[in-house]
Amino acid sequence: MAPSSRRLAVAALALAAAGTSGVRARTEAGAAAPAPVPFAQGTADERGAASAERVAAALARVWPALVNLTVVTERFEDGRAQRAPGAGSGVLITAQGHVLTNYHVAGDSTRITATLTSGEVLDAEVVAHDPLTDLSVLRLRLERRAAGAAPLAPARFSERALEVGDAVLAMGNPLTLSSSVTLGIVSNARRVFTDFLGNEIEDLDLGDGGPTGLFTQWIQHDALILPGNSGGPLLDLDGDVVGINELGGGGMGFAIPAAIARRVLAQVLAEGRVRRAWMGFSVLPVGKLGRQDGALVATVVPGSPAARAGLVAGDVLLAAAGRPVAVRFFTEVPDLYRSLAELPIGAAVPLEVERGGERLALAVDAEEMEEARGSQAEFRRLGLTGQEVTGPMGLVRRLSPRSGVLVTSLRAGYAAAGAKPPVEVGDLVTALGGREVRGLDDLAGALAAASGGESLLELRRGNERLLAVARLAEPASARWGGELAKPWLGVRTQVVTADLARLLDAAGLRGFRVTEVYPWTEAERAGLQVGDVVVALEGAPVEGERVQDTENLEREIETRTIGEQIVLGIVRGGRRIEIGVRLEARPPATEEARTARQLELEFAVREIGFLDRVASQWERDQAGVLVTEVTSGGWAQMGGLAAGDLLLSVAGRPVADVAGFEAAMSGVIAERPAVIALFVRRQWRTHFVFLEPDWPAPALVSGGSG
Repeated sequence: MAPSSRRLAVAALALAAAGTSGVRARTEAGAAAPAPVPFAQGTADERGAASAERVAAALARVWPALVNLTVVTERFEDGRAQRAPGAGSGVLITAQGHVLTNYHVAGDSTRITATLTSGEVLDAEVVAHDPLTDLSVLRLRLERRAAGAAPLAPARFSERALEVGDAVLAMGNPLTLSSSVTLGIVSNARRVFTDFLGNEIEDLDLGDGGPTGLFTQWIQHDALILPGNSGGPLLDLDGDVVGINELGGGGMGFAIPAAIARRVLAQVLAEGRVRRAWMGFSVLPVGKLGRQDGALVATVVPGSPAARAGLVAGDVLLAAAGRPVAVRFFTEVPDLYRSLAELPIGAAVPLEVERGGERLALAVDAEEMEEARGSQAEFRRLGLTGQEVTGPMGLVRRLSPRSGVLVTSLRAGYAAAGAKPPVEVGDLVTALGGREVRGLDDLAGALAAASGGESLLELRRGNERLLAVARLAEPASARWGGELAKPWLGVRTQVVTADLARLLDAAGLRGFRVTEVYPWTEAERAGLQVGDVVVALEGAPVEGERVQDTENLEREIETRTIGEQIVLGIVRGGRRIEIGVRLEARPPATEEARTARQLELEFAVREIGFLDRVASQWERDQAGVLVTEVTSGGWAQMGGLAAGDLLLSVAGRPVADVAGFEAAMSGVIAERPAVIALFVRRQWRTHFVFLEPDWPAPALVSGGSG
């Protein structure tokens, strides 16, 4: 049995998702143009015949407009905003630097860098997102171009309709192998995805923007599409853009038709965003009813303009805004939705419907369509991520739009997870500290106004209205209070067992063999050596002949006092000698060292101690702080900082200890530079790490368009 469209869509979705997250570049952008693509000679018919000359001409025409996009994406998981590298493709479409790409490439981005095929690298900014068509419009920062740079050469849209069998070229950056092209043919020019039985359209859900495909009949083709191709142009052999590649898998690729991309671009250039009319109903084809005209109304959203106008499920829509409606097949559903969405917002739209054999005239006041999903943000003091409630979200969850902040994830050990009762994912935060919360800005303001200590959270959980007590104190740097110092000999030892003594030809020898003499210690100065066997302390034998006696010598030493001069009986090379050693204070353990946590960049450090210097064979005066934790998805991790690095300086400020680290970071936080240079020692070598954070507002730690 052939796989269903649903299975194909899911497989393609998995590949597309992989293409926008964690793709590492392996070649330099801006390489020379590739040789013509190999092809099989076809018929002489120009519609579909791919000659080497036509392929080369098409490539030459669009080559300068191909854009390699690298992005920093932001996702909200585990109670925090997490970043990851991503990659995709785009196509330059205006001389002013506008680039079209997929929303699932650019929609969750906090930073976008564009590399042209010339090798020129430019920052790009988002002009507008349109999740419903999975398109984003970017603009290159042309003001940062070098003087005398060549003019941009944008691609152009095709004006003709594709037919099955037409040859197409897919351009992009698969697996970040920059500026690649594949050749194929159009398999279906008006593909829609339905469930296995063909009962309803299934939208694709490619990210936090919600489902896409409501207005789209996809171009299905067999030019190879891989992760990283998303957003690149699909060309005909005239070198015109016929589509924007979306996803691929199972030998099939799918692209958004140029006609849809052209309309989105035109509206963005005119208004700065995409606006659509919404009436609040869905339809099915009427073919199974034996009809040639109309569209079957399947759903009417409660409280929507259509519901207020009297439209009901089961009506057959015959005309809208004076235009006849004929939806016999699923491929015609997107055409109707597009025509309705393009009607004037706020206008009264006349509908003609058939109900029980009777024709009725209705008037629907079209409203503006809302985004499917609200923006998200991290609220670090609470340890949660939250989302705005839009109209569509409120409908699904039976909540009023903008009635609070929906909890999407929690961070263990922070205020929300530790509240009494604990906050749960799916809760709606409606107030904090007596201040009403209707959206992200309200919650940020309530947190900014709240002092440390306990604060009251008001939550909605299903039909419950809960009150929770949360402690909002920020985690502070840990300070070592310190245990009472204990006397210490400055060596490591092992027990000389009977078996070990026999193999050393010293039967009857009992004691503690020195395995390491710590540098810079009184033991080293006294002349103790590896291989010495301690057999007596102040003339009294020390008990050591079983493995479990390992700590006996240490306990004897700890009964003495710091600074006391002791005499050890030593066996060295078969001779008994005595050595005097002054006891010193035991160095602090690593868990007792002072620590600090950097909240904005998400990493932790501690002071280095005596044993760190010994273990790493550093000099006695080695300065710096040891990186102990780098949070996954944080800016430090994105820049390449790693646990175990010895941090020596921050933005040129030397770091000797935790106090110096905190002072250096205070200066950096106040300055908010675009790039923070960290100088580290990593094992035997030194290294520079460059962090490039997006600096958030203090209360609203980070956010993103959902």
